[in-house]
Amino acid sequence: MWTASRWKSYEVLDASQGEKLERWGDYTLIRPDPQVIWNTEKKDSGWRHCNGHYHRSRSGGGEWEFFSLPKTWTISYDNPAFRQPLTFHLKPFSFKHTGLFPEQAVNWDWCAEKIAARTAHGGPARILNLFAYTGGATIACAAAGASVTHVDASKGMVSWAKENAASSGLSDSPVRWLVDDCRKFVEREIRRGHHYDGIIMDPPSYGRGPKGEIWKMEDNIYELVELTAQLMSDTPLFFILNAYTTGLQPGVLTYLLSTALLPKYPGIKTARVSASEIGLPVKDSGFILPCGAAGRFEV
Repeated sequence: MWTASRWKSYEVLDASQGEKLERWGDYTLIRPDPQVIWNTEKKDSGWRHCNGHYHRSRSGGGEWEFFSLPKTWTISYDNPAFRQPLTFHLKPFSFKHTGLFPEQAVNWDWCAEKIAARTAHGGPARILNLFAYTGGATIACAAAGASVTHVDASKGMVSWAKENAASSGLSDSPVRWLVDDCRKFVEREIRRGHHYDGIIMDPPSYGRGPKGEIWKMEDNIYELVELTAQLMSDTPLFFILNAYTTGLQPGVLTYLLSTALLPKYPGIKTARVSASEIGLPVKDSGFILPCGAAGRFEV
């Protein structure tokens, strides 16, 4: 399992009975997690003295209950491959989220290290981040020296990502911030003849387009990966696909990326695909909490 173990300002303190207890900087939150199917004793005092608790509803959705939690706050993250530490703005909002997926730091590290190695020798590092959310991967890649194209369909998420970049001292970095439908953007980029050395794709499990189109990860992802693979340059660094959809196991991602990407580079003997669950260490138990899966193409 690929584990995001470098965090200092975030940690999973405990997990039990369908919930996880997390420390986000100076504040502790309790949020539901469908992976937590065990009922261990809740010994950590944070269970009784948290700053925020998201309660799931039996009919779907849920709501936050707050105890001395500010409307917004920040946490930081660093890696030797970054030119400066990253700073993220957090706030509790719809369906248990805070604006950050900490487990993705294991992918930020991997991307940043490959970018830093490439740019140290003057090589290109043009990165496309699709379904880019609040920009964790975008600013990690920018902090490592890449030029990044950040694409998300939500104007609010793109604005939030810009705030994270500014707080991280990356306002002047070569980042294009685009509010756009990811598939339509990819199709236009193909027609324009544009290419990227690295592509990051973090699509939702389910969603609807502006005209009511239904997106289901398991039904639509292969076609989108095949399409997006056309944007990969002749000097590739990586292609990352994240999956939170139940059933899309690492072996599925390995097969998908291998068939979509390896035939594109028959002359590059170092080209390979790997995939794994990603997870977060749990302080009180010493175990790892699984948080989805990721597949990686690299050379």
